[in-house]
Amino acid sequence: MMLILPTIMRRLFFTFAVCFGSLSASGQSAKQLAAVLGSWEGESKCMVADSPCHDEQVLYQITTDRKDPDHLNLDEYKIVDGSPDFMGTLECRYHAKQSALSCTGNTSRQDDWELHVFGESMSGTLKIEGGKLYRRIALHKAKDK
Repeated sequence: MMLILPTIMRRLFFTFAVCFGSLSASGQSAKQLAAVLGSWEGESKCMVADSPCHDEQVLYQITTDRKDPDHLNLDEYKIVDGSPDFMGTLECRYHAKQSALSCTGNTSRQDDWELHVFGESMSGTLKIEGGKLYRRIALHKAKDK
């Protein structure tokens, strides 16, 4: 009986330590995510001649995924005649140490979006089909209106 009580206490302590440790880690990542969440405006330049790709003025809106707070959603809009035209949603992960977003639209072309945050600016690339450079993206944080 004397050995059972310390074993139970250790297990309870370990369980509480894991739970509280994960809570503080989640709070820290929420602070780190604040740098990337919100609206970003800029341009997306096509890097492939003779393709259906066109240079575009874009608006990206980045939010946390409601189902999985470790993922982000990036809603893409191109600006047509001054109005946003929805193009799709990318699934993203934010890597705080590198201030980088890695995203995919889960397309058959194996799209790989890599974006780097520098304060109020974000820039990056879209590569497809195993690394072929398709777009260069340059954005700035949109001002609240």
